[in-house]
Amino acid sequence: MTQTLAGFIQTMTVKRVIDTGYVLYHEDTEALLHLAESDQELSENDAVDVFLYIDKKGQLTATTTLPKITRDAYGWCNVVEVIPNLGAFVNIGTTKDMLVSKDDLPLFERAWPKTDDKLYVTLGLDRKGRLLALPATEGVIQNMMAYAPEDLLNETVSGYVYHTSREGTALITGDHYRGFIHHTERKDEPRLGEFVTGRVIEVKEDGTINVSLRPLKQHSMSDDAEQILAYLKDNGGQMPFGDKSDPDDIRGTFSISKAAFKRALGKLLKDGYIEQRDGWTFLK
Repeated sequence: MTQTLAGFIQTMTVKRVIDTGYVLYHEDTEALLHLAESDQELSENDAVDVFLYIDKKGQLTATTTLPKITRDAYGWCNVVEVIPNLGAFVNIGTTKDMLVSKDDLPLFERAWPKTDDKLYVTLGLDRKGRLLALPATEGVIQNMMAYAPEDLLNETVSGYVYHTSREGTALITGDHYRGFIHHTERKDEPRLGEFVTGRVIEVKEDGTINVSLRPLKQHSMSDDAEQILAYLKDNGGQMPFGDKSDPDDIRGTFSISKAAFKRALGKLLKDGYIEQRDGWTFLK
């Protein structure tokens, strides 16, 4: 019964008053409400709404500070601490922060959230009966999703990343539009929970949107050209890349498409910054 109630808000009754607080009960379950966790003075037989969790000693503990999420409710929670090889702690609105296990975070820690990022989570129990914060699944996101209007095309949208991988990134905007960022439309993989801003490049029939984090071509060419110049300067003024280089090699080094790479090379050639010989590019 202890694990059954943990993670929920429950109305309980004061069984007795003790020096450190109150012993509460509901049916055959008891919980301790410490004085520091109570926002009011209570007497025997008083009813009180509390949030129940398991403390470090494995005991069912109560607080009158009610969280924004429970085991039957989702919500956005701020990341307050990230511990390598363990996971990320989120503030659910009580004095006890909840762990998002590394098992529920991206495989590579570079894509883990940072402090002040936000995760859309609920509460659940691990195999040992301990409370954890669990990120929302795709099904949960789809249930809260709003259909994007066609006139959103080319508009700027912002939102929080709720899933990310090598293939792409999924976000939910402030208007509850579900967006997808293909890996070719981002220079770096955003973090889980990161707030990102991009441009809508497609409104799909299912009401979702495709988003690009890359600038428009006329702006990105100068950015890409500057990146290539910086690479040349860092590598002795030469690089084994040119117009005929493999697209995967280009993307792996510069995180841009071959078309974008060729546009940037063309600009640098025209402006007299570089020259090409035998498939290599040299800084003048």
